[in-house]
Parts: sequence; C-alpha cells; structure tokens
Amino acid sequence: MISLRYHIVSIAAVFLALAVGVVLGSTALNGSLLSGLAGEKNDLANRVADLEAERNALNAQLADADAFAGSVGSKVVSGLLDKRSVVLVTTEDATPADRDTIKQLIEQSGAGVTGEVQLTEAFADPDKADQLRQVSTRLQPAGVQFPTAGDPGTLGGALLGSVLLLNKDSAEPQSSPDERAAALSGLADGGLIKPAEGVQPAQLAVVLTGGKATGDGAGDRATTLARFATQLDRSGAGTVLAGNAGSAEGSGAIGVARADTATTSIMSTVDNVDSAAGRIGTILALREQLEGGSGRYGTAGNAQSPAPGVEREGS
Repeated sequence: MISLRYHIVSIAAVFLALAVGVVLGSTALNGSLLSGLAGEKNDLANRVADLEAERNALNAQLADADAFAGSVGSKVVSGLLDKRSVVLVTTEDATPADRDTIKQLIEQSGAGVTGEVQLTEAFADPDKADQLRQVSTRLQPAGVQFPTAGDPGTLGGALLGSVLLLNKDSAEPQSSPDERAAALSGLADGGLIKPAEGVQPAQLAVVLTGGKATGDGAGDRATTLARFATQLDRSGAGTVLAGNAGSAEGSGAIGVARADTATTSIMSTVDNVDSAAGRIGTILALREQLEGGSGRYGTAGNAQSPAPGVEREGS
C-alpha cells in the first residue's frame, strides 16, 4: 500500500524538479536578456551624448548670433526714433540688465528717455485690486476721460497713461505737473509703485516685464499687467510690452495680451527681451507703433516673427 509519506515525498520531488527547471531556464534567459539590455543601454548612452553635443553646438551658435546682434545693435536702431521720447515702465521681475540695455538702445535710436516708473508686486496683486481701482479713480486728472471698464489693470493704465504719455494727436501733456505728481505720489504711498521723481510725459512707452506669473492668482496678475499695458497703448502714440520667453505663456502678461485680438491689433509685444535680438526688436517695434502698426515678435510659439520686417523661417 502506498503510504501518505510516499505521497508527500513524491509531491515534494515534483516541486523540487520544477524549481530546478525554472532556475536553470531563467539563468539562461537572464543571460541573454541582460546582454540585450546592456546593448540598448550603450545605444541610449551614445544617443544622449550625440544630443548633448548637438545642444552644445546650437547653444554656441546662438551665443555667437546674440553677440553679433549686440555688437551691431546701435547701428540697426540708429535714427529710428529720432527726436522722439519714451517712458519706461518696469515690473518687479524685470531684470536691471534688460532695463539698462533697453534704455541705452532707446537713446542710440535718437530718442530721449523721460524717466522710469517701477511697478511693485502689489500693483498686480488680486488682493490689492480694489485699492488700485480707488486710487486710480480718485486721482483721475481733470479733463481726462477714463474707459468704462472697471478692471484694475485698465484703470491703472488710464491713470498712468494720462500723466506719463503725451496726447498722440497734439503731442501735448494730458495732465498738469501737479496732477502728475499727485498721481505718482498717490500710487507710491499705496505701495503700488516705487517712488518716482522727475518723470516727464513721453510719446511712447515700453512696459518691461520678466517671465510668467506663478502661484495663487497668477492668471489674474498676468491679466492685470496685460490690460495695463494695453491701456497705456491707447493713451499715447504707442506701447511695446516686452518680456522673456516665459511671459508668452498662458500665465504671462504677453501670453494674455496675445490671446486677445483687440489687444494684438493695437499693441506690439516682444517675448525675448533677455536677448540682444529681442532688445533690438523692441526698438523696431516702437518704430512700428509710431507708424500705426503692431505685431507679436520673438521666439515663442505664439509670435508671428522674430522682429518687425523679418519673416519667420518656414512661413
């Protein structure tokens, strides 16, 4: 008779045989699998090395092109804005290097920089929207008509436009020196701009910003700046909104401006002001504004061309 012990030993022997077979089979399989994976790893490593070399070569070409653009910038812009005037408005994240170079190019174009107004972070803060509305309405210069739109960006642009920009038809100030001083002081006292002294009205404006807005309320902040710049454009002979590539994204002021056809039909935008080519493009765009044109310039996907008068490759 076959005992229970015999059954247990038999079953154990079967499982042991299966285990040995699996181990032997997997060892052979793993050897070929590992060999194949090692080959793929080497191929991927070579591809990564090739891509890095290509990237480095492209970066070097871009650096050379930007250096060349910087070296000829003064010649390109010379005389474009002869005897014109430009006021500079900067946001909290605009870099000093971009600001200084833009000011230098404006002067090399033959125009005078009448001053700079620096917006603080609070200017576009959604929590300060009511304060900006109230200050703008309270300090509205006599005889200046503000738009019916009640959003803070438009009202802030109407106030600063009326004191910082000359009438586009008569080239005369739209407000008195006392009204200009009161507006700038009121905004500074409210923490919405940094103290600005000696600023005179100009024909044109450059609104210089950094990248995209981040964090809570990013979209609202970008919208406030876009509408502010648009209203500045309506207040004078022309405005260019300039920033870096991040500013052309959905939560960037340029991105918001470019999504509005009513804005793009009147105001020019430049999304690569952190490069020599973009800074030159900003001056070219100011000239375009004087001539009644507008456009979307830079390297972002929603730009129409690198600069005024330059066709995008493949278009």
